[in-house]
Amino acid sequence: MHLCIVGGGSAGWMTAAALAKKFKNQPLTVTLIESEEIGTVGVGEATLPHIRFFNQTLGIDERDFMRKTNATFKLGIEFVNWGKNGQRYIHPFGDFGEQIDNVDFYQHWLAAKTNNIDGIGQLSDYASGIVSAQTNKFKFPQTNTRSVADAFGYAYQFDSNLYAKFLRDFSEKLGVTRVEGKIIDVKTCITTGNIHSLILENGLSICADFFIDCSGFRGLLIEQTLKSGYQDWSKWLPCNRAIAVPCENTGELSPYTRAIAQESGWIWRIPLQHRTGNGHVYCSDFISDEDAKETLLNQLAGKALAEPKQLYFKTGRRNHFWKKNVVAIGLAAGFLEPLESTSIDLIQTGITKLIEMFPRFDNQYVRTNENNDSRFVENAFDSMEYNQQMSLEYARIRDFLLLHYVANDKSESPMWRYFREMELPLSLQEKLNAWRHRGYIHRYEIGAFLPPSWVAVMLGQNIEPKNADPRAQQMLDAKVLHKAQEMKHEIAKSAEASSSHSSFLKQYIGADKQPLLTK
Repeated sequence: MHLCIVGGGSAGWMTAAALAKKFKNQPLTVTLIESEEIGTVGVGEATLPHIRFFNQTLGIDERDFMRKTNATFKLGIEFVNWGKNGQRYIHPFGDFGEQIDNVDFYQHWLAAKTNNIDGIGQLSDYASGIVSAQTNKFKFPQTNTRSVADAFGYAYQFDSNLYAKFLRDFSEKLGVTRVEGKIIDVKTCITTGNIHSLILENGLSICADFFIDCSGFRGLLIEQTLKSGYQDWSKWLPCNRAIAVPCENTGELSPYTRAIAQESGWIWRIPLQHRTGNGHVYCSDFISDEDAKETLLNQLAGKALAEPKQLYFKTGRRNHFWKKNVVAIGLAAGFLEPLESTSIDLIQTGITKLIEMFPRFDNQYVRTNENNDSRFVENAFDSMEYNQQMSLEYARIRDFLLLHYVANDKSESPMWRYFREMELPLSLQEKLNAWRHRGYIHRYEIGAFLPPSWVAVMLGQNIEPKNADPRAQQMLDAKVLHKAQEMKHEIAKSAEASSSHSSFLKQYIGADKQPLLTK
């Protein structure tokens, strides 16, 4: 089988690396076409913990990866001024406390708050990742213990352009062929409608059996050629532009990404080893480009290191992620604003599900000598299941992002009023109803965010349930409160004993010892 990836960047090279690694013993040839002239969107990237397992599956050494991408560690995302001005909370990568008698700890905490029990503290006191982040501390979670102080995960903050370069080197060593050039024409089969060849500006023709579209927003194959169609989600997520600019690092190197609410959008702040990435995501219906740029530049923590970069986008997704013999991954598949660092995660999810449903390596391909058509025999189940699962991934992330916006107390801002007054997707409204009734969170098999993430944002945005789980109400006694105090003390003690993020990073990346993480 000859597989062709259109476009580089994070999406293209993550796909190339994963497929070349997974099918290295299969008869698969991988070619990636990209153009230096076109470039990529990459402006610095924050990620979710899933990226660690992607890298580990490839066999990538964590230290080497972090050195070459100027990466820092990430324990969560801090949201500033989202519910009310002056408020802030952290969405951590991990659970809140540990279950007591098979009931989630946050339910015990809700029961204690409902009954005005003194000494229970804040729910954030029971999340090790939050406590460490608040003091700029970091340690690796030990996987061989059951301590509540180790019940957290971590991700990375890195330069996405350097990550793409890192994976390019990795992929080429596995036999992936890179072709430089612009695609000027796409040839399709008359009989099947499948794509069979790409014509480059220099006259080169590249034929393949299967194609991965990583061409970014334009969707060269999935949209411009195969007309997949696009579901526009602007009515729910109307922010449609961003301005990005790096600046010098100042102060502590924090182990978390920051999202700061603005009058007509929000500002991201991502600390890397060599600089801080900044960007202003906003809606052009409520603020001009010039005012958005001024808002961002006025809030930089250090000296700007480049001219601001303007980005345009429309939130939503393709009607079909897999159509004919093309699968779209990355921005070619859809776009959801980077509020919860899901861009890389959606790339990874698209790759993982493609590998699970990858076409068979057999004689399902029939070539004719007359026109060299690649008649890919589409398995309807594979493409249908892939499209359904990816649709659920996008919809549930959309709901999670929208949750941050709809619960706000910013009556003076037209944009925030718009969110408060909008009709929500039924899937999100049902989730809010269940939470408000008794603090219940629907558990999904498919979806990037587990219940603790929803709990963090619900409470962080001041959405409080009327009741708690009745089991927690019945168990509310001295034993439960004593257990809670023990957990809080254990987490605080662990954070206090941890190194600062900066010193830990310097020691870890600069040393040649074995990784400190217990695999």
